Amino acid sequence: MMNYSLVKNRNNKLMQGTVRCIPWAKLLLSIIFLLTFVSGSAQTIVKEATTKKDTTIILISDLHVQLECTQALNDLYDFNFPRAELQFNYLKAKFPWHPLPYFLMGLIEWWKIMPNTKDTSHDDTFFAYMDTTIFVGENLYKNHPAYKTEAAFFLAAAYAFKGRLYADEERKNWRKAISVGTSALDYLKYGKEKDGLNPELLFGDALYNYFSVWVPENYPALKPVLWFFKKGDKALGLKQLKEVSYNAFYTRTEAMVWLMRILNSYENDQPRAFQISEYLHTTYPNNPYFHRYYARMLYSMGRFTQAEPACKNILMKIDSGQVGYEATSGRYAAFFLGQIYEARKKLDDAKTYYQLCMKYAEQIGATESGYYLYSMIALGEIAERQGNKAEAKRWFKDVKKKSNRKDEAFKDARRRLRRMEKGD
Repeated sequence: MMNYSLVKNRNNKLMQGTVRCIPWAKLLLSIIFLLTFVSGSAQTIVKEATTKKDTTIILISDLHVQLECTQALNDLYDFNFPRAELQFNYLKAKFPWHPLPYFLMGLIEWWKIMPNTKDTSHDDTFFAYMDTTIFVGENLYKNHPAYKTEAAFFLAAAYAFKGRLYADEERKNWRKAISVGTSALDYLKYGKEKDGLNPELLFGDALYNYFSVWVPENYPALKPVLWFFKKGDKALGLKQLKEVSYNAFYTRTEAMVWLMRILNSYENDQPRAFQISEYLHTTYPNNPYFHRYYARMLYSMGRFTQAEPACKNILMKIDSGQVGYEATSGRYAAFFLGQIYEARKKLDDAKTYYQLCMKYAEQIGATESGYYLYSMIALGEIAERQGNKAEAKRWFKDVKKKSNRKDEAFKDARRRLRRMEKGD
């Protein structure tokens, strides 16, 4: 008999698998990403702030520039890219000597990639903008001391974003990732004291404080990676991240995304994470990443009445061809709907959505994912409950064929087949 506890248990296995199956090389590069962008942006301020030269944050704290960027940033995160590009191009024409507009244009390309990192069609443009950010930033950093602090911020950020994409499991270009990560590390040469940081730079300090402790706690074998870095403070990192999410301008939304993920995945604070996910989805309703994260949290919390329309809305936006909505989001939404209808004992509806989940997974080559494999297990379970043992066995055998022997899905299918064979 299907009930919510079984649905939640199945979902927990999926979420646990997502965390535990991180390739070591990818994790290492993720650490480099954190220790460059998120740490480097904060650490570059310190010694410069103690010199006689004016090293205050200039353009990124300029109120007029922020006013000009407000709607453009809202458009960026709401996936209205043409309008965001229009404003950022205006900034580029007005401040061609500064890395800010080029980085913001690169950030647009980053969010075009975010919904489905298998899609490489935006890579070239993304790298071009980040390379331009680096070129312009290096000129400021070397030749204009007054702008050295914020130039270093953009240099570290651009190198680190490049490294993060190279290290993506769909690219796996470890050599380039390490190379650009090393370049970003060059901007970590300044001191460690960080009093009175601008909120934009505090974002990096917050993530550094948190993950420099979290990584060795959860992956002891990687402790040597952190030997040359000052130990952080997780509690302080969370406090700083909250401050950035309240007070920063350019990094506010990115800080909220990190805070949401940390609270949900690592801090066991699902209610607070849900509040952030709800805010992000409500504020940017056309962002597919925020949309599916919100739907996922509703599902994992057992709030099926709200999760059902949220998931159906995702599928509707995919069908209408809305920007950013594609098979990855569809796979999530269809699986959650399958689980919801199975819990309600609407088995025919559940079958429809499980099959749709499989279809989306096949479109993006994600047939080894938990959502795909557990959709097949659910279809086998439904067939068995409907008295079609032959069909049930076919589903369970397919799971064994398409999964690794160490996968929980493989073990689950094997147990079910053995039980059915004993009952025959």
